Amino acid sequence: MKPETKFWHDIRKNFKNITFTRLENLSSFGTPDLLAYNNNSHFFTVELKVVKGRKIRFSPHQISFHLRHPHNTFILVKHLASRDKKLDEIFLYEGKDILELAACGLSLDACCSGLEACRLRLEALGA
Repeated sequence: MKPETKFWHDIRKNFKNITFTRLENLSSFGTPDLLAYNNNSHFFTVELKVVKGRKIRFSPHQISFHLRHPHNTFILVKHLASRDKKLDEIFLYEGKDILELAACGLSLDACCSGLEACRLRLEALGA
């Protein structure tokens, strides 16, 4: 199983109060991976990224999407643990920050980090 697919399964299993629709869209490049709806009746999108290093790669289409839709769009990044770490790290960024995220990678401050904190942030949207 590819790392991003495994990440998707982890998100679906742990974010119980959010309904996700996985978007497999080949007709509109750059569309985020997930359309989400929380218990506050709030829609948002989530782009999933899995990285081994500090750099995060985005296609020009992904960057364009987030620049055109700066609100209610998020990028959820999983940094795979190195051998000396026991746990993978999870970071949440707002879509409006995509240019800085592409330039700075994981050195950019996330709006939250850790699976639980990211889940709570997305569940609280629209409250």
